[in-house]
Amino acid sequence: MIGCSKKKITRILSLGICTFSLITFGQENSPNNEAFKNVVLILSDDHRYDFLGFHQDSPDFLETPNFDRMFYKGAHMENAFVTTSLCSPSRATILTGQYMHHHKVVDNQRAIPNNTRFFSEYLQEEGILTAYIGKWHMGHDNDEPRKGFDHWASFKGQGVYFDPVFNINGNKRKFDGYNADVTTGLALDYLKQVGEKRFFLQIGYKAVHYPFQPAKRHHGRYDKYKVPLPQTMSLTERNYETQSNWIRERRYGIHGIDHMETGPLDNDPVPSFPKLYRRFAETVHGLDENVGQILNYLDNSGLAKDTLVLYLGDNGFALGEHGFYDKRDAFEESIRIPMLAYAPGRIKSETKIKEMVLNLDIAQTILAAMKVQKPNNSPKMTGRSFLPLMLGQTQSNWRKHLLYEYHWEWNFPATPTTLAIRTNRYKYIYYHGIWDKNGLYDLQTDPYERHNLIRIPAFNELASNLKKQLFDELGEMGGLNIPIRRPKDFQFYDRKLRR
Repeated sequence: MIGCSKKKITRILSLGICTFSLITFGQENSPNNEAFKNVVLILSDDHRYDFLGFHQDSPDFLETPNFDRMFYKGAHMENAFVTTSLCSPSRATILTGQYMHHHKVVDNQRAIPNNTRFFSEYLQEEGILTAYIGKWHMGHDNDEPRKGFDHWASFKGQGVYFDPVFNINGNKRKFDGYNADVTTGLALDYLKQVGEKRFFLQIGYKAVHYPFQPAKRHHGRYDKYKVPLPQTMSLTERNYETQSNWIRERRYGIHGIDHMETGPLDNDPVPSFPKLYRRFAETVHGLDENVGQILNYLDNSGLAKDTLVLYLGDNGFALGEHGFYDKRDAFEESIRIPMLAYAPGRIKSETKIKEMVLNLDIAQTILAAMKVQKPNNSPKMTGRSFLPLMLGQTQSNWRKHLLYEYHWEWNFPATPTTLAIRTNRYKYIYYHGIWDKNGLYDLQTDPYERHNLIRIPAFNELASNLKKQLFDELGEMGGLNIPIRRPKDFQFYDRKLRR
């Protein structure tokens, strides 16, 4: 069966995915360079890179027929990453095509600076209709319509999973039901009324943000299945003997599996890990169900033939790895994201893109897809369009490494300021402001990042070279000025005593 691992054959057959792939394989039109009339960008929250049914590392029981469909009829960016693994900074990077140190959105508490330019503004200037529907989450306190979008439907901050209140073009409206279902309904309403005009629609799902809450129809769906435990989850000498001290300490504080939360989010003890894992999978399933409704409408209405659909998560999420459940750090589970593209007839089915693709690239990719030029006097973007990769065009000079940055947050002090460089094989991580050792990992021989090589003499030269490259490139881009922000809101500083 084309595109199906042995691990997935039984379950995927029940969904009809492989049969569909066999029927359509080889029937696509050749990719061309015509502009896409429309683009739909779908953004989720905290969705792991490997929680896709077709992915070789996906849980066996996870059902994502619509994400699978996006791959079997489109493209999967197999090595997609974020440059900051945190909701607001990542979202700002997607909209600006800039690193966090450039757009200055460094945490989830504060709104985006007033002088920021979004790529959607450049689309507006070309007469393309723009709409934002769903979770915005750059600043907790404001749900007012933002510049760059002709149509707006969103809510404050994180929002809620059930019975949300949306601000629709300045008017508040409360909905009964599940947030993802409501978001999809509003997106479909928009698609039905946009007519023949060119449009860019960005849909922001609250799912799968912690604490994970699936739709009531899916709650308990995966209770009968055994939950896999990651190799680096156990509290053993092997897992922590070479790691930085803060990594072990984090498992006892907020965002660690042995944590205690204090204050308004008090929840001690934490729900069992298997429950945490199952609720995550069920919330992913509900997200997939809603993405499927968008795809179905595009297909059935005929819009799909002129529309590029891009799907990605805003950051990764650890589920027990290194004793964590969260993001922020520079480990693979945190910085890798799912990214898919769907454009039947334009993108060849089962396209696998192995090059490093970043959230930093989304803005320029959409501008290129819609053939809109960025104005000469507009702020510089650091990303690069991966449209040619999706269309099967070889790019010999594609990036060979990425840079990562995260700034320590007063609200969540367990994770230090983290700067990193990741090549196709190695990752060097620099921790700023703490008395601890840095990180160096060989992703080829140690894909789970269990063995820190930073103090192995044979790797001294490699570590030194990567550190120099990291700081040289950040310095050239103006990325070495770490801001100190006035403390705001509540600090989750408490932790359990070490066992």
